[in-house]
Amino acid sequence: MFHRFVVMLPSNLPQASASSQLLPALQRLVTIVAQLRHPDGGCPWDLEQTPETLIPYVLEEAYEVVDAIRQGDSDNLADELGDLLLQVVLQAQIASESQQFDLETVANLIADKLIRRHPHVFGEVQVEDVAEVHRNWEQIKAAEEQSNALSPRLQRYARSLPPLTAAMKISQKAAGVGFEWDNIEGVWAKFHEELGEFEQALRSETPVEQQAELGDLLFTIVNLARWYQLDPEAALQGTNQRFVQRFSYVEQALAGRSIAEYPLEELEALWQQAKAKSAHGSEL
Repeated sequence: MFHRFVVMLPSNLPQASASSQLLPALQRLVTIVAQLRHPDGGCPWDLEQTPETLIPYVLEEAYEVVDAIRQGDSDNLADELGDLLLQVVLQAQIASESQQFDLETVANLIADKLIRRHPHVFGEVQVEDVAEVHRNWEQIKAAEEQSNALSPRLQRYARSLPPLTAAMKISQKAAGVGFEWDNIEGVWAKFHEELGEFEQALRSETPVEQQAELGDLLFTIVNLARWYQLDPEAALQGTNQRFVQRFSYVEQALAGRSIAEYPLEELEALWQQAKAKSAHGSEL
């Protein structure tokens, strides 16, 4: 059971916009979700949900928020943030029904954490730049966990984050404590080593071993991206989008006829046309 406590903030802190309407709006949402979960007259679907069954929706809504941000669509972003907020409120409602915690606890915990981890804003600590803010944040996190060991945090990243994001986070944190190559040549050497082991596995190893070697190769590519200050997730996202756009061009060029009817050479020619349009500044 979490203990709630009130944090006294400085009186000159800026207030959230439209604050007089904010609390009633949130209370309205909480009340609606509570009614959906009420055994008497609630929604059968909502009543069946558990924290575990809602995991796919939490992930889906988070990714839809990211997509709305990337598209620069503020109206859609507001809508998608509402869907994500619903997942937070619903999880808190389910937990409150078994007296684990409620939305007030959730809000207080994150508010306390923000204050605790920003002593340069809410305390007397002086900082010179963003890098120092980041160092202080990491030191405070380590103190909260009461351990200098990094591996528990790395394990948490491996469990909770999408694999590509986790790989970057894990490699960044390990490098931050000195577990790092001396230079970029060492990273390239590791890449070629892992590529060779993957090729060997494809020739003579089991599917399980092949998959393990593929994972090692992908992890090394993530480290290459880190050394060159590239974002592998954004890179793959861009490639996915370009593939879909170019594939769409090929389908449109075939005017509804099946791709399977065409030889690879003709399809490749259309694909190159799509790439050429992309190179000349179109959306492909």
